[in-house]
Parts: sequence; structure tokens; C-alpha cells
Amino acid sequence: MVVEAAAGARPVAPAESMSEDRNTHFGYDSVGEDEKAARVAGVFDSVASRYDLMNDLMSAGLHRLWKAFTVRQADVRPGMRVLDIAGGTGDLARAFAERAGDSGLVVLSDINMSMLRAGRDKLLDKGRMLPLVQCDAEHLPFADDSFDVVSVAFGLRNMTHKEAALAEMRRVIRPGGKVLVLEFSRVWAPLAPLYDAYSFSVLPWLGSKVAGDSDSYRYLAESIRMHPAQEELARLMEQAGLEKVQWFNLTAGVCALHVGRKT
Repeated sequence: MVVEAAAGARPVAPAESMSEDRNTHFGYDSVGEDEKAARVAGVFDSVASRYDLMNDLMSAGLHRLWKAFTVRQADVRPGMRVLDIAGGTGDLARAFAERAGDSGLVVLSDINMSMLRAGRDKLLDKGRMLPLVQCDAEHLPFADDSFDVVSVAFGLRNMTHKEAALAEMRRVIRPGGKVLVLEFSRVWAPLAPLYDAYSFSVLPWLGSKVAGDSDSYRYLAESIRMHPAQEELARLMEQAGLEKVQWFNLTAGVCALHVGRKT
């Protein structure tokens, strides 16, 4: 079952939802904030049905190792409550649910209904049912101190106001809880030319051949370059009120896992 809100929802003030006079980036383009939201939605509507296949092809399967490392760092134990934001097809949520057990709670959320449906179907295929919530990470519909762990994997870079999303993640975790951000980051400098060639030539070609959509994968490459590097993201997390922030470079910085805590 997919729902659009949850108990203890935080209402969004009218001023928070007005963004037509502001610009932000969509890849390398400068667009209005409302236009970015629509274009990002279009990207994920387009790629949802081939999302897992493309992840395997693009990363040569490495995304599974990155997610497994994230799950280990999350240290979810029986009875814990976990929120997976922008959870896509549910890889992290399913792994967390196995660790939280029947006494715990794992919620899979995403702003995009196509991705939530893909996640629901994949979870059902694996014999797992989890609560699904369609919501905006910048305005989470959960009460303060609701979760022990909040995760977001490969979703933060698509959010218009990253600082607001991170503040919301901190708000909904309990004291002693942690926020984990797994995201593409800055690759080791000597590998950058090769990585750029792969990103701007091979990725769009793969997108065209496998998903019938080269533009979405060109946006992927551009959005990675526009996303904050490791040190800058750590500062954003600290400014959002998270403490003891640390990061782990994975595969020479192709992606990084950032972990922050609430005390």
C-alpha cells in the first residue's frame, strides 16, 4: 500500500511551497525550482522500469557492494525504526528490514510514484511487504524523533534544497540516531579524465540502448558534477545540526558514504 502521508505529519507552510521566482540547477542547466522538480520527476518516470538493470550495468555491480557497506555502517538491530528516503526499488529498505525484524519498522519513501511502485513490486517479489510513503524529503511527514536510522542512497543530489532535506532527516531521528547519505562524489583526481569520458560517452549510450533514454543518463553525469564534494557535504550535514560527521570514500571516490549523528 502506498500512502502520501503518515501520522504526526508536519504541515508545509504556504511560503515553503512557493518557489517559482527562484532558480536552481538541473544538471548543468539553470532552471526554476518548480521546473527542476518536474524534470527530475520525468527522469525517474522514464528510468523506473529499467532502474536496477541500468544500475548493474553502469556500476558493473559495484552499487551492491556500496549498499552492503552502508547497511553495515547503519548497524540496524532488532526493534529499530528506519526510514529509507528516495529509496527507489528498495534494496536498502529490504536489507534493513531483515535486520530490524518483526519487532522493528522500516519505511520506504520516495517522492516519485513510479519508483515507489517499482520498489513495491520488487519487495513483493522477494516476499517482503513494507509501508511505503510518497513524500518530499524536504518536508517529511513524520513526527520529531521518530526513527533510529535515516538513509538516503543516490537521492540527495536530486533534491533542490539539500540543506532543508538534511535538517528534516535530523529532525525525525531520535537522539543517538544516525543519518547515512550514500551518494556519487568526487573521484580520485588521476582517474577523473577516464571517469569523465565514461560518464559523458558510455553512460548516455547505455541509456539509449538499454532504457531508450540517453538524456536522463546525461543528466545523471551532470548532476554528479554539480553535487557537493565530500568535504562540502560534510559541512552541510554539520550545518543541519548533525554531529560527528565522517565519510568513507568508496571505489576511489566514485561514491562516498557520509554518516552523521544526533546527540
